[in-house]
Amino acid sequence: MGRVFIVELEGQIYSCKYCNTHLTKEQDIMSKSFQSRCGQAYLFNEVVNISIGNKEDRMLMTGLHTVTDIFCVGCGSNIGWKYVTAHEIHQKYKEGRSVLELYKIVGPYDSNDLVCQEISRLEI
Repeated sequence: MGRVFIVELEGQIYSCKYCNTHLTKEQDIMSKSFQSRCGQAYLFNEVVNISIGNKEDRMLMTGLHTVTDIFCVGCGSNIGWKYVTAHEIHQKYKEGRSVLELYKIVGPYDSNDLVCQEISRLEI
């Protein structure tokens, strides 16, 4: 196994809540209206410092998608998923994009992030 290089981002960033590894920038948010099994999630155009799990087909709220779980390279925590293939034509914009679950990340807080930050504190 090779050495892992961590990308350091500048500006308004979202990081892993467990190890503070930088994951993405606020400007990469494509949508704040996603849901995960455990609550709210954001769709991001680009995410760094992740490793990717195995591809699998999942029936999500918007139909069948081929996805892969994504993990923080800093600590190995599952932080969300990445869309590989959208099987419905109107969902194709998601391909190659990543969804991060808000209760697993920290960042430049808006009102939605503050709710998730409070939930994270209660889990500790």
